[in-house]
Amino acid sequence: MATLDLLNIQGEKVGAIELKDEVFAIEPNFDLMWRYVDMQLTNSRSGTASTKTRGEVSGGGRKPWPQKHMGRARQGSIRAPHWRHGGVAHGPKPKVYFKRLNKKMKKLALKSALSLRLKEGNLIVLDELKFERAKTKELKEILKNLGLEENKVLFVLPKKVEGYENVKISGRNIPGVKVIIADNPGTEKVTIDGLNVYDILNHDKLVLIQGTVQKIEEVLG
Repeated sequence: MATLDLLNIQGEKVGAIELKDEVFAIEPNFDLMWRYVDMQLTNSRSGTASTKTRGEVSGGGRKPWPQKHMGRARQGSIRAPHWRHGGVAHGPKPKVYFKRLNKKMKKLALKSALSLRLKEGNLIVLDELKFERAKTKELKEILKNLGLEENKVLFVLPKKVEGYENVKISGRNIPGVKVIIADNPGTEKVTIDGLNVYDILNHDKLVLIQGTVQKIEEVLG
């Protein structure tokens, strides 16, 4: 098993934590990580882009001039695509963008992203991180203690409780910092729906809580 230093919010080592090799120390599958990110970005598209065809543009109900004897090219409507203010030919219309991966592929992509961060030395594990009330200043101080004030940082908290919710709120106004909660609210089973490959790869450093590591290993192990 891989062993990593366990830190507190002051940046001090308070112990060590063992990470399962089958979750945090596999050979990263870059193809699957790309597929996962492609799926996330595709499914996040709103699909609301829309243009009007020649039949939807107002006006142009009659021929602009007679078909013959005018010395000009025949025209059927001033709302044809080649006319100024005409309709758009083959333009975008509202559609649903959707891709999916099976569960095995999703799990392997997540494990690949986690293993990549550990291999790079960009994975940090804290013993605990809870706030009695939301305060951005406190989270900034923790970033400074960990030496992460200049990095893009992703915090992953284990479950939706008030102490963790306050941390999430505290990180909203800090540029480059994102706080997500791994558990999926509203379900009784253990999930890590909040953890995703795009956020892991889009941030320089990944900060997990000891409880988050246990949940990740329980679900992905």
